[in-house]
Amino acid sequence: MGIVWFIIIGGIAGWLAGLIMKGRGFGLIGNIVVGVIGAMIGGLLLSSLGAIFQSIGPLVTATIGAIVLLLAISFIKRV
Repeated sequence: MGIVWFIIIGGIAGWLAGLIMKGRGFGLIGNIVVGVIGAMIGGLLLSSLGAIFQSIGPLVTATIGAIVLLLAISFIKRV
């Protein structure tokens, strides 16, 4: 059941990040991919900031990571 929740949270986080960054989503598969990779990035970033941020929920962590991922992708596309 854990992998199902991981995919669901990843999809929602990718969709939210798409809304925040570009004003639209990336489709179901794209949202899941962005959200899952974002969850890993967000986990690394927030765990390195200390224990204060470890109480943030997984959806918020995944969304923050997905936004960082989309920012990095847009920066690379401009270069």
